[in-house]
Amino acid sequence: MNTRLILTPAVVLTALAGTVTAAPSETARREIASLIGALDGSTCRFQRNGSWHDAAEARAHLQRKYDYLLKKDKVDTAEQFIERAASRSSMSGKPYRIACPGQPEQTAASWFGARLQALRTR
Repeated sequence: MNTRLILTPAVVLTALAGTVTAAPSETARREIASLIGALDGSTCRFQRNGSWHDAAEARAHLQRKYDYLLKKDKVDTAEQFIERAASRSSMSGKPYRIACPGQPEQTAASWFGARLQALRTR
């Protein structure tokens, strides 16, 4: 039996819909850059997989994760950045933690969430 595949415009559009990706808005890019910068400009320490890192090392790590997510079109908002890059290890699944002088140690998700809220209320 001879079967022929007919590609109608609807079929083509449906197939392409899965490949269309969105990029972070300029506002989201600024927010994410500010979040990464907030850590880098602090005296806080960043715990990843049980090891503590200074703010500059943490910034570099988070920037690499963000760049990777951008290439894969997996981050469009600051909330997605926090959830997908800044909250936990992609390898172990362990939550990241942040310790700042004079403050209780907390999860990185909480720390970044508070910074994002502060950015948005300015």
